[in-house]
Amino acid sequence: MNKSGIIGWGVYIPMYRIKAKDIASFWGYDEEYVNSIWIEEKAVGNVDEDSITIGFRAAQYSIKRAGIDPRSIDAVYLGTESKPYAVKPGATIIAEALGVKPAHLVADLEFACRAASEAIRIGASLVESGHAKYVLAIGSDTAQASPGDVLEFTVSSGGAAYIIGPYSESVAIFEGMVTYSTDTPDFWRRDGAPYPRHGEGFTGEPAYFSHIVSVAKMLMDSLGLKPSDFDYAVFHQPNGRFPLRVASMIGIPKERVLPGIVTPWIGNTYNASMLIGLAKILEEAKPNQRVLAVSFGSGAGSDAFSILITDKVLEVVDRAPRVKYFLENKKYVKYHEYAKMRNLLSMYRI
Repeated sequence: MNKSGIIGWGVYIPMYRIKAKDIASFWGYDEEYVNSIWIEEKAVGNVDEDSITIGFRAAQYSIKRAGIDPRSIDAVYLGTESKPYAVKPGATIIAEALGVKPAHLVADLEFACRAASEAIRIGASLVESGHAKYVLAIGSDTAQASPGDVLEFTVSSGGAAYIIGPYSESVAIFEGMVTYSTDTPDFWRRDGAPYPRHGEGFTGEPAYFSHIVSVAKMLMDSLGLKPSDFDYAVFHQPNGRFPLRVASMIGIPKERVLPGIVTPWIGNTYNASMLIGLAKILEEAKPNQRVLAVSFGSGAGSDAFSILITDKVLEVVDRAPRVKYFLENKKYVKYHEYAKMRNLLSMYRI
């Protein structure tokens, strides 16, 4: 590849948090279970926040970091599995609110938690083929879990956005990218169902671990790289434990993964999960360092990226709030407040 890369990035995480121990106390889970998944708290979108408003905020910051005019963006893609409209694109709302010209490619993408990385792949392809100069790829989601289900400890709200553009302007270059997909029914939601269902332990193997390990090895083989060639690695974060375990399976030391781990403090932000972790790494990385970034979406599939940091990253990093700001800027709510914010009271049925 080497013809496209990341021009700018932005993150938005709602300020409200609920502690995992409060969820456990309400539903009668023991402390040992909470400790086993390494989740301390999760971000909660307020009543006026959804995947569109969250994605818009993240996109604003990405444009600010990139230092471009939004009217120069040629395509906008929103990856989400928590659309506020069943039939109406959220990407068009975000694009118009940002001031993107009407003559642009636009779509909402769906592939569970992997749709946003597909948006990045599409964006890179458009840039490298010459069909677009700048592409805005957004991953944004809000919490979705049946009250009392184990997923309620992790699923949360947050968004990340990336401006994909030409090599010459990139703060991080795409060296290569690979996709791996199978029909693995580990997580799903039927039409009309208010909440998703999942296959319990089946979501680990043969879903998460098998796909991430396979696609990471494919990427390294295609580029002639080894695990030791990567200074950082970031993976989809359904909980705090899985990314460290999959890194060990691939052969990457945990100290190279920990800088991008955000799950224990904001939960699993679905399509923004890996992208928020990548943003945190970009805000700490130095020029010429290499990052392995791997997404995962139930259903199931993964995208793997080899990303090389350039010296331009130092010029843009402080143009917008860092991930650290959102991690620290928080206000705790109790379970009953969280339930009202996410409209759980009207949805829950015994």
